[in-house]
Amino acid sequence: MKLSDFDFDLPESLIATRPARPRSSARLLVAEGDALTDAVVTDLTRWLRPGDRLILNDTRVLPARLHGIRKRSGEAGETEARIDVTLLEPQADGAWTALVKPLKKVRDGEDIIFSSDLSATLEARHEGQAVLRFNLTGEDFDAALNAAGAMPLPPYIAAKRAADAQDHEDYQTVWARHRGAVAAPTASLHFDAPLLERLRAHGVDFTHVTLHVGAGTFLPVKVEDVTTHRMHGEWGEVTEEAAAEIAATRAAGGRIIPVGTTALRLIETAARSGRIAPYAGVTDIFIYPGFTFHVTDALMTNFHLPKSTLLMLVSALMGQERMRRVYDHAVTEGYRFFSYGDASLLIPPDRA
Repeated sequence: MKLSDFDFDLPESLIATRPARPRSSARLLVAEGDALTDAVVTDLTRWLRPGDRLILNDTRVLPARLHGIRKRSGEAGETEARIDVTLLEPQADGAWTALVKPLKKVRDGEDIIFSSDLSATLEARHEGQAVLRFNLTGEDFDAALNAAGAMPLPPYIAAKRAADAQDHEDYQTVWARHRGAVAAPTASLHFDAPLLERLRAHGVDFTHVTLHVGAGTFLPVKVEDVTTHRMHGEWGEVTEEAAAEIAATRAAGGRIIPVGTTALRLIETAARSGRIAPYAGVTDIFIYPGFTFHVTDALMTNFHLPKSTLLMLVSALMGQERMRRVYDHAVTEGYRFFSYGDASLLIPPDRA
């Protein structure tokens, strides 16, 4: 299985830099078995049945991009350097790992000032990453970070425009609860309150799980034999209540449909024994063709990067040839790609 098997030509004009408004007006390409249907997200009730259960990732994206100044006194007098920081993940002792650019311009023990309220000390560095300790904790830290930070837009959007105030709303799901992600579970961005109410009225159930999406989600696959690729780890939790809801739906004949690849990867991690069970910890599960799904019946997801692990995941669910037809259709019909783009609903033939 080669990396080139998951390549395709994508016109740059199809990369979305802003989401559809309202959220649920985005286009939806439904692949039900071998049939393809062009629709919009508000049409979901045409394919979802009463008793189906959507799995929603309730992670909250941090405004993890910070711009600061390092000040230093020396023989040359008072000097300053502009420092860019991207937070990666919190540590057990309250410090944060982060990408700091340029790291060489900050010494261990020096402070980086982000605002009149927020600063951080560089405590250590390891393999190109920094360990930062902020001057605030808890709610005070959250408030100062929200004021000073920008949303960590994916590289393919950040290369086209800078993050702005609108992204604080656009790049966050309406059900976000638990802070810790540096990338959004983007299929979930298509849901708004009216759509959720419509689905509830239709008899669709919801279960929340948490997977804190890390910056590693954007790392490219660098090996030609994809089976030798090693996934990054991300922390997630399927509570006892969530596992019970999923098990009950399956027992009743309903379908389990994750919204987004993050939710899918987490519940399949929690079901490696063959049955869904509570889970809390780091997952680095890698899903590619040949994978055995234990709880996932269908998937709602956006359109993914060529040669990405996410394209491998959807190919595992639907089959490589079927996904090639899906993506050929999406490109031909002008669907918008990636985080702020349109959506697909993927229903394998045996689950239609």
